[in-house]
Amino acid sequence: MAGILIALCIGLPWAGALLVWWIGNDNPRWQHSLAVGFSAAGGLAALALIGLRSQGAGLSLKVGGAFGDFSFVPDGLSVYLTAIATVIGSLAVIFSIDYMRGEEQLGRYYALVLFFIGSMAGLVLTNNLFLMFLFWEITALCSYGLISFHNDDPKAVAGGIKALIITQLGGIGLLVAAILSYSYLGSFDTNLLLQKAPELPANVLTILAFGCLAAAAAKSAQFPFQTWLPDAMEAPTPVSALIHAATMVNAGVYLLARFYPAFAAVPNWREAVMLVGMISALMAALMALAANDLKRVLAYSTVSQLGYMVYAVGAGGVLASQFHLLSHSIFKALLFLGAGAVIHAAGTRDMRQMGGLGSQMPFVRTVFVAGALALAGVPVLNGFWSKELVLEAGLSGGPVWVFGLMIFTAALTALYTFRMVWMVFFGENRGGLHAHEAGAAMKTALAPLALGALVSWLLAGPFSRLLAETLPHHSIHALPTGEILLEVIKAPATYIALAAVALGLAAWWWREKLRLFSEALSGILWVAAHSFGFEAINRGVVSVTNDAAEDLRGSQTGLLNWNVLAIIIALVLVLLLLALGA
Repeated sequence: MAGILIALCIGLPWAGALLVWWIGNDNPRWQHSLAVGFSAAGGLAALALIGLRSQGAGLSLKVGGAFGDFSFVPDGLSVYLTAIATVIGSLAVIFSIDYMRGEEQLGRYYALVLFFIGSMAGLVLTNNLFLMFLFWEITALCSYGLISFHNDDPKAVAGGIKALIITQLGGIGLLVAAILSYSYLGSFDTNLLLQKAPELPANVLTILAFGCLAAAAAKSAQFPFQTWLPDAMEAPTPVSALIHAATMVNAGVYLLARFYPAFAAVPNWREAVMLVGMISALMAALMALAANDLKRVLAYSTVSQLGYMVYAVGAGGVLASQFHLLSHSIFKALLFLGAGAVIHAAGTRDMRQMGGLGSQMPFVRTVFVAGALALAGVPVLNGFWSKELVLEAGLSGGPVWVFGLMIFTAALTALYTFRMVWMVFFGENRGGLHAHEAGAAMKTALAPLALGALVSWLLAGPFSRLLAETLPHHSIHALPTGEILLEVIKAPATYIALAAVALGLAAWWWREKLRLFSEALSGILWVAAHSFGFEAINRGVVSVTNDAAEDLRGSQTGLLNWNVLAIIIALVLVLLLLALGA
């Protein structure tokens, strides 16, 4: 049964993608209906798979040669991330009914979205490093196609190319790790790598560890690769929710959590992971504070919250990291889709032109505020409990000075969150905008996410049991929900973090009285608004890559049939060599 459900989690979205594309753009109602039906069916299959979780392979395809078996293992880490990808993905598809109504090339949009969802499910479910790399690259291709969906907009095309190139730098790290793993273990099996890691030569294990860190940093938009994610905001907003909450950026954190037992003993690896997370969280929070584009504020927020998750993994808090990933997926999908409803109604992303929209969009205001409070870490929403577990793990497993900076980042998070909410929904209507309430499909997608932000923390105990029972190498201890909550309430880190959140709220509330202080910090905010110089560096990398591609264009004959034939012949030769174990 588990094998059937695994095949459905991946296959249903992919089948839907092909069908939606096939029926053509002359039937938009059928396209909307089929996209919702297939994505929702995939989500139901993923939820059913949670009940059949196990350490063993649920589905195995005999391939042979160097590839071994293409196996899929429904352990706790895999099934919950599959549920996130498919369930939140299906809500983004439902939201798209209203958001994408009247758009051209709807078939291309839904095909890419559904293919994206199925690929993310395959990435986390597979137990084969080579197949993981293939899914990893497919998600990159889908993100490129969706970010640049409006291909007549130069900014959208540039954002898609930038995302593709920068994430490919990380893909090299994962490919190197896969090749080295096979070279020394004779298999792409991830569980074998976890078991045999101590037996690998120290230098090889170090390359594996830092290669995976590079891959994770690029995929999850962590330092120094963080600048691609804000530019991905040129995508339709449901796609932004999909990338930030359900698929793309979660893959990097998943990779670190999956292989933590293998790499934890590598000298300086944990410290490097914590530093990457801390720097990403702090820099992105400052950039969110300096941004006026609603979607970019949320994008920087995603980078910052992912930094918390990466930091927790480095500190040894795999459970805390993944529980915060679950919370973040819910409240960030809520915030992005809520922002999409605002942008769809107001016709602008510039918060300086908004203000007072809450009276015109009361439902959106209510659910958006719920998501914002969860992001800020206000009790008792889900973000509060999961972020406190992250900080507690950091205090016990990392340097105190890094913990202090993460607390400071929590204050910044509260500050930019309250600033965002106030500028959009409260105060004066600065741009004279006339917005309208969200449509029925939008409300259908937003309501369950708002409920999740309020109550998903009640899953803390079952979630810890889900991971503990099926991840023997991670040494996770299952606790009842009550004990986890009591642990958070008793932890000193909780009250330090709450004081930081209160300071963030006070800083915005008394912003006029603190104007002299904010003016003194204007230089830092100016640097933050310019991405601390990393935008120029990343732009240079993209430019060099594009120039190299232009130079290589001369090697192409211009005769498509010959080019395709050469590619196919080369691919067949490579596959034959690998299949023969050469």
